[in-house]
Amino acid sequence: MVSYKRLNPENVQFSGALLSEEHHRPAQEDVAVPQPDSTSLLPRRLSCSITKVVLILGSLLLVLFGGWLLHTIYWLRTTSVQAHRPPPPAPGQALGPVLQADMNDTVAAARSKACSAIPEAWRFDCYPEKAVVVTRELCEARSCCFIPASGSTRGRSRKNGIPWCFYPPDFPSYSLVSSKNASMGLKGTLVKDVKTYYPGDILTLEMEIRHETDTRLRVRITDPSSSRFEVPLSVPTATKKAENPEYVVEFSKQPFGLVVKRKSTGTVLLNTTVAPLFYADQFLQFSTALPSQFIYGLGEHRSTFLHNIQWNTLTMWARDVPPMEQTNLYGVHPFYLAMEDDGDAHGFFLLNSNAMDVALQPGPALTWRTIGGILDFYVFLGPDPGSVVQQYVEVIGQPAMPIYWALGYHLCRWGYKTSNATWEVVRRMRNYGIPQDVQWNDIDYMDQAKDFTFDPMNFNTLPDLVLDLHAHNQTYVMIMDPGISSTQPEGSYWPFDEGLKRGVFIKDAEGKTLIGKVWPGLTAFPDFSDEATYEWWYENLQRFHEKVPFDGLWIDMNEPSNFLDGSTVGCPSNSLENPPYTPGVLGGLLRSKTVCASAQQKLSTHYNLHSLYGLMEAKATASALKRILAKRPFVISRSTFPSHGSYSGHWLGDNRSHWKDLYTSIAGMLTFNLLGIPLVGADICGFSEEPQEELCVRWTQLGAFYPFARNHNSLDMTPQDPTAFSPSARTAMKQALLLRYSFFPFLYTLFHHAHVKGHTVARPLMFEFPKDVKTYGIDSQFLWGRSLLVTPVLEPGVDYVVGYFPEGLWYDFYTGDSVSSKGEELRLSAPMDKINLHLRQGSIIPTQEPNVTLWISSGQPLHLVSALSDDGSASGDLFWDDGETIDTYETERYTYVVFSVSQNTMTSSVLHSDQEGSFLSIDSASFYGVKQKPSAVLVNSHKFPFIYRDNQVLSVASLGLRLTQNFTISWM
Repeated sequence: MVSYKRLNPENVQFSGALLSEEHHRPAQEDVAVPQPDSTSLLPRRLSCSITKVVLILGSLLLVLFGGWLLHTIYWLRTTSVQAHRPPPPAPGQALGPVLQADMNDTVAAARSKACSAIPEAWRFDCYPEKAVVVTRELCEARSCCFIPASGSTRGRSRKNGIPWCFYPPDFPSYSLVSSKNASMGLKGTLVKDVKTYYPGDILTLEMEIRHETDTRLRVRITDPSSSRFEVPLSVPTATKKAENPEYVVEFSKQPFGLVVKRKSTGTVLLNTTVAPLFYADQFLQFSTALPSQFIYGLGEHRSTFLHNIQWNTLTMWARDVPPMEQTNLYGVHPFYLAMEDDGDAHGFFLLNSNAMDVALQPGPALTWRTIGGILDFYVFLGPDPGSVVQQYVEVIGQPAMPIYWALGYHLCRWGYKTSNATWEVVRRMRNYGIPQDVQWNDIDYMDQAKDFTFDPMNFNTLPDLVLDLHAHNQTYVMIMDPGISSTQPEGSYWPFDEGLKRGVFIKDAEGKTLIGKVWPGLTAFPDFSDEATYEWWYENLQRFHEKVPFDGLWIDMNEPSNFLDGSTVGCPSNSLENPPYTPGVLGGLLRSKTVCASAQQKLSTHYNLHSLYGLMEAKATASALKRILAKRPFVISRSTFPSHGSYSGHWLGDNRSHWKDLYTSIAGMLTFNLLGIPLVGADICGFSEEPQEELCVRWTQLGAFYPFARNHNSLDMTPQDPTAFSPSARTAMKQALLLRYSFFPFLYTLFHHAHVKGHTVARPLMFEFPKDVKTYGIDSQFLWGRSLLVTPVLEPGVDYVVGYFPEGLWYDFYTGDSVSSKGEELRLSAPMDKINLHLRQGSIIPTQEPNVTLWISSGQPLHLVSALSDDGSASGDLFWDDGETIDTYETERYTYVVFSVSQNTMTSSVLHSDQEGSFLSIDSASFYGVKQKPSAVLVNSHKFPFIYRDNQVLSVASLGLRLTQNFTISWM
């Protein structure tokens, strides 16, 4: 695969003349290069005599000075917003009105000097089109400043990303011509007098400011004269204006700009005055200054957890491509979380599904550039990172509570080739006593890769395999692709015949069923924006479930992926296929390896719905599984969009068996947790290329702490399940998986909090330590909840790892040995059979004796581990239910217990109880950080035997306490 980067002038060599267009296109791609608008803002140069020049010179200088004076007085009199703009040109260098093409050299020099005064970090790209060598003529045709990046020379340049063509301060933009108070905030009218360089400029806009809650602000900018596509996402509808908002909203009227400040600190969270607003039919753009360089989110991209703001453009348009840097990947999430200088955090969400670029620059600043829909965005005030995520998922939807076995170990590969071969792997796992809850199959099981079928020869024992899994308290998941074979003899393949009859497939621009090509050959694509498709999808799954009683579904290839560009007959030539501006999508075309942008769906064109396809399929699949199984649905999807966590989990795609992929998986996991999809993980040991034993051991140790833990392998690669390696490697992997299973009560409780409160499960350190700037860039370690610090080995050939420990007391999970850190890096021993785990002071976590499946493990007695603070306090909790019934929390069929330690006494408080909780007992407890050996331990006021070790660990066993009854454990 090839990653097409944005082509800036500094990336090419040229000598004067504009090079021919074909020399700057990606190989074998047709890239539409927008031409300057024929009605340019700058008229052509006129000829004139010397006398005219003198007269015009004097007049222009007088007009220029007067304009500059009026301009300065006006901005001094308008709002205090200007104090929040980026560094302005030096005094006396402010730009005047748009200069005419016949300006003399003196005036041109003044303009050039004013352009030069704009700091490089604050130059907003006026010519972002890819595959275009931006010349002075092209740039000035857009009335923009043209300055080659510093350090560049003719034919050679420094690749620093600084735009050569950028907006001057006087670039035409909208004005706020009227405003009025509204029930939820304010409404205003924005007007622009001059058309800019993209067609379909909308000159009059309506703006609505909605003070929805004290920590949530919503802004909508729409076209009052015409209805435009809006994302069909169900969001909360506030009916009462916030009474005590934590934000202040200010405006610049001319040119229009919006500034949002945090009331308590004055920190500017949003400032759109830094660059002009664009609102054309197929090009919407606005920019904002950022309060710091610390920006997270903006999925899905392979990168570090903390984004690079050095001229870094992130493109969003769902795409089937193995994870690589600087490429649009499977999902689209236009949400970012930003840290502020004082440790506060806020979030920003643009509710838009069209193809877009998000450009980061070192101002620091950010530009949103999308090619459809409306501008509908939210600002979340936090003020801590966890609260930002909570406020975000309140809008997009809370994550679903997973079925219990979803948190076990999953095993899969493309290339088992037969059901008996699959079965044999399961047997080997059992024989070695290695935990496994779920067995998967890739497309091997299908008959000629057709959905809702299984190979009658190679997978003839598949139904028996599934029944055997169920007999051993294990479950079965299979892949399901959206592409439906369209070439089977009429009457022989019900899914296509019935789908055609009901009209559930995506249509081309002429209204005919669009045909692409995927694994089964020529295929049609279900339109999941149509409710009729939901019923058709359910009926197909139900019919197949009667043959193979699967327990969950893996939906893949749902960007949707297409082996062709568009369809078998191509795509029409129109503005949807070739918009005036195309974001930096891989392949250069919206239809690249997917269906035509102009394809028709029930709700809208694919141009608007493309990046929603995976979400819509996930909703249909989760709905069908609920009906078929009457249990919590288990769905893992490749393509995702905001609210996806309410229906499905996600895996990070077709990674490679490389150490780099091991490392980047942590950033991916953390990013999706803050995007509201906590059930996430990467393919353990890597999907493609040959696995190395050491890498696979280390990856299994890390993968044991992915919220979703699946080992997945590619076709014709060496097997990489734990049984395929040496005895020592196999033992190390088994220990890691048993360790995961012992943490099940803790992990299950974390998912409860994600479901009910919008918390993250896998959590970056900076979420818990937002005042510690050293944590902001850490993505080689992470936390489970607030309590458990995971420090994996991410490099080959080492028996140690260096980890950062924020200020406080930390305890080695295995031994209880304590480390008091001032906020420092520590070198930790890490032999091949160990992953370092540390408990944070003040935490209590419940664990269980592990077994080969979670069904067995979950019936074992609990062990409570308390990591005491310096003052001897700690707290924790446990959520418990039957693990599979839908909405147990909402229908109050659960047990919830809070544990606390204070003044040498642990107490449990049963806040809610249910029959399932009554089956559990607490057998033992350990207390890390008991500073003196007790003379006695009392359990419910009765003396009890105990063990006290020199490392200040107190342990009691054989307690026999019932979970649903309050108890105390004290020592003196």
